Amino acid sequence: MASTCLNIGVIMLLLLLPSTVNAQYNVIDVTKYGAKSNGDLTQPLTNAWKDACAAGKPTRVFVPKTTYYLGAVTLKGPCKGPVELQVQGTIKAPADPKKLKDAWVVIQSVDRFILSGGGTFDGQGQMAWSQNNCLKTSACGPFAINLRFDYVTNSQIRDITSLNSKFFHMFVFGCKNLKIQQVTITAPGNSLNTDGIHIGRSSGINITGANIGTGDDCVSIGDGSQDITITKVNCGPGHGISIGSLGKYPNEQPVNGIKVISCTFNNAMNGVRIKTFAASPSSGTANQLYFEDMVMNNVGNPIIIDQEYCPYHNCKGQTPSKVKISNVSFKNIRGSSATAEAVKLTCSKSIPCQNVQLQNINLSYKGSGQAKSTCQNVKPSFSGTQNPPPCKA
Repeated sequence: MASTCLNIGVIMLLLLLPSTVNAQYNVIDVTKYGAKSNGDLTQPLTNAWKDACAAGKPTRVFVPKTTYYLGAVTLKGPCKGPVELQVQGTIKAPADPKKLKDAWVVIQSVDRFILSGGGTFDGQGQMAWSQNNCLKTSACGPFAINLRFDYVTNSQIRDITSLNSKFFHMFVFGCKNLKIQQVTITAPGNSLNTDGIHIGRSSGINITGANIGTGDDCVSIGDGSQDITITKVNCGPGHGISIGSLGKYPNEQPVNGIKVISCTFNNAMNGVRIKTFAASPSSGTANQLYFEDMVMNNVGNPIIIDQEYCPYHNCKGQTPSKVKISNVSFKNIRGSSATAEAVKLTCSKSIPCQNVQLQNINLSYKGSGQAKSTCQNVKPSFSGTQNPPPCKA
């Protein structure tokens, strides 16, 4: 028995040793490809990636802890084996937005990929923000996304920071079975269009333990998103966690199976939100949307459905949204609202929302008077605690 216990203990120790983990990967250090502190990482990273992608066995591209400068790169697959990009350093984008197009770092068409290491991708977006005229002219760039993931499958993004992106921080498109864990995303509250994580036409995406504070949505979910789970995200400042905006473009794909659970919002403009454009060019659907166990701390609109979304005031407001919203649940949401209208459900008058449920809602208004709720073109069901009192359509 003692011998058996000893053997088990040795096995467990070996599993925990870093050398055992490292032994599973062939390590490629970018410094061997000419990367230097405060130098240009573009070509060393590109060449290291090419060799890692062609290796045919698990390979780690290692970026040591120092500062580098990086131009636009596309790290493209398919690769012959799993590749991990382990960034411990700080990588800085060109400050001038004219030196980048629509994305800074693109990971494309790879399977079993890992991005990790505790490092920082600094988009140096200050100059781009000063040129962003969205609020006045609806001209929003285009500026470069910090990290774009296209057609990435069975992969992980963990323990990294995206700082001061010129535009969206992370853009997830056409991906399947992707985990985003313990990431930090930061930009000032007045930096326009710096969404934390945007998801489009992807499935099986799991975001957990993220700390996000930006000038736009902490997480935004676009058309074609299926089976998305968001848990334990801290959001603020920012515009909340949003499904949408939907209905802006023709032939958008359905959104289905979105779960947002155990998230905290601090001084955000919105909490949990569903938004669709007025005057949408074609029909669409958003179905099976669940928001549960939320804490709101001084949040502008803690619970909101907005089917008259028109951020630049150039919509045909008299034309209702053609996006059908159905099977929505808001459950166990508590805290404080920065506005009296703590619950606002504004659905389309041409396609009213169907089966909207509110259970155990307890939101106080921090100003004078009482919190209230409003509804248009929806007949929600209520159960449990309801503060503010239930609205009537």
